[in-house]
Order: sequence, then C-alpha cells, then structure tokens
Amino acid sequence: MTSSSHIYPKLHNAAWPGLVGKGGDGEPPIELETLLDLTASAKVDGIRFDGIDLFVFDPHVDIDSSEEQIQALAEKVAARGLVVGTLVAPVWPPTGGGSAMGEQAERDQFLQQVEKTCRIAADLRSLGVRPYGCIRIDSASSPSLWTEDPDNNQRQIADTFRRACDIAEKHGERLAAEGEICWGGMHSWRRMVELLEMVDRPQTLGFQADMAHTLLYLLGHNAPEDALLETDHDWQNIELFYAKYQELTDALRPWTIDFHVAQNDATVFGSGSHDKTGRHCLPDDPSGKLDIPKAAGYWLRDRTGKLTKACQHICWDGCMFPNEIMLNPATWNNVLASMISVRDAHGWSVDG
Repeated sequence: MTSSSHIYPKLHNAAWPGLVGKGGDGEPPIELETLLDLTASAKVDGIRFDGIDLFVFDPHVDIDSSEEQIQALAEKVAARGLVVGTLVAPVWPPTGGGSAMGEQAERDQFLQQVEKTCRIAADLRSLGVRPYGCIRIDSASSPSLWTEDPDNNQRQIADTFRRACDIAEKHGERLAAEGEICWGGMHSWRRMVELLEMVDRPQTLGFQADMAHTLLYLLGHNAPEDALLETDHDWQNIELFYAKYQELTDALRPWTIDFHVAQNDATVFGSGSHDKTGRHCLPDDPSGKLDIPKAAGYWLRDRTGKLTKACQHICWDGCMFPNEIMLNPATWNNVLASMISVRDAHGWSVDG
C-alpha cells in the first residue's frame, strides 16, 4: 500500500525542541508560532504534517492559561490546518513541578502540574483541535538519587503515578511515561517495565517509546546490569542488534501508547539544563544506527507482524538540535519524508 491509502497513524511534529535545552547560556528558545509555520509549510509529494505535540510551558503554552488564551492557541493551530496531539506536562522542579519520589510537597507539585496540563488538554479536545493524544510524564528524578534507596523510591514513584492516573481519569485523559536513561526509576528497560507493572493502571498509564532514548536502553547507560548489548557492540552485526531489539520491544510494546520517530548514533547528549540522554540525530545522519522504518516496525507491530494500532498518531522528536537546523525549512521536509516512510511501512486505512 502507498502513503495515499494510509490514513493512520497521523503524522505530527513536536514543538518542545524549541524549548528543551534552550535558554540560559545556550541558544534562545524558538517561538511556537515559528514552529507552527515550519510544520505547516513542510510538504513531501503532496503530504503534510497532520498536527503538532506541545510542551505546556512558557513561552509556548502558559500552564495557567485562561479560557481565552486556550481558545487563542486552538485558533493558531487550526488556522494552519493542524491539530494538537500529546501534551508534555512540566513536572520537573525547574518548571514548577517536583520529584515523583520526593517529599510530599514535591509530589504534590508534580501532581498539580499534571492536573493543570489535563485541564488544558481537555479544553483543547472540547474546542475540536485535539482528537487524540496523551499527557506525557516522567519521574522528574535523577538515577543517582534513585539509587540511594531503589526499592522505596520505586514505590514512591509508583504511588505518585497512581495518583496522577486518578487525575487523568477525571479529565478523560491517558498518561504516557517516557522512559529515558536520565529519569530515576525509568532509566533502564527492566525498571521501566517494573514501574508500569507496579502502577498497574494499563487503561490509563502507558509507555511513550522514543526511538532515540530506547536505543540507549540496549547499551545499559546508567543501568549496566540491564544492558542487552555490549558497550563496544559491532554495529555491523545487524542480526544480533535486531535480536536484542526484539527483546526490548517485546517487553515494552504491550505498554506503548505513544510513539516518537527519531534517529540516534548510540551516544548521549545534554544541552542547557537537560541531563544527558539519548542523542537525537537527523533522519539521514550517517552516524545514525537505526533503519528508521524497519526499527519502527518492532514497536508498531507485534511479533507476528500484525499492526497494534495502539497509536493514532506518531510524532517526530528532535530535541536539542541547533537552532540553525531547526529554522531551516529543508529540515522539516527531510523529517516529514522519514515520517511518511514509517507510515508507508506500518500504516492503515480508515477502514482498518
């Protein structure tokens, strides 16, 4: 089948790379309007992005937005022929949140940010510009602090996430926990699965799989005991790589409800206040280790090759790219072409 006959998954860009790793002594943030324009203008063989995923944080989206401000946001998105998908809740201490395994006051701050993000998400849904999507969270805690008391800290995170589920359900939302090597209790694939099982709310809490971050799970960064590949893995050994990739995706795929298409060169990178995590590369980076459409299939199809159809949209994530790259329209045509290749390989029609 060709892309013209594939309606799903919808193709989204992400706005948060205009904020994450920006500011301070680094490069300035990129305005939301600029990112919306770049997203709406990208076009490959007549195909455009369907929507954008947002970070609920200034200067993009004020978490205390009034109804009028949310209405204005909806109009900005709709005017460009786009919709909104997943929203990132600003759960970290520097953005008004708190550690999910911290003191009660910190956990209350975490949950307050989830509550406010769910409110905005529900409002955007009621305004008709958000037909699908989740609320993205993590533990807002470092692996180093988590290792000081792993069992208790994991229990605390699970308890906080359960309370976050109560909030999400009240607003008719689902939560997607994004596993990254920089988040305590979520820094290894085994610990990520353990946490999801401890929360045990599969109808409300799932996993957000990012292809760049999950590649680092294989190498055991910050969790060498859970590595599936040697740190000096020979990347020409494709057979071994995909055997281990299958093991990784089999463990996390049943929980996956949100998916980020990305490229990674098997290294870590941090920028600004963001801790080192899986480096995002451009789709055609010669150092990239992933055959993007092939690797995406391990997440979007089960072991028998059947489409899971668990994600109504997929999103490109290119965090911590230099502004020069992000402001180049050619970047987004390149990204869109990669997204289309994933949908060509793993998409479906409106009739299923």
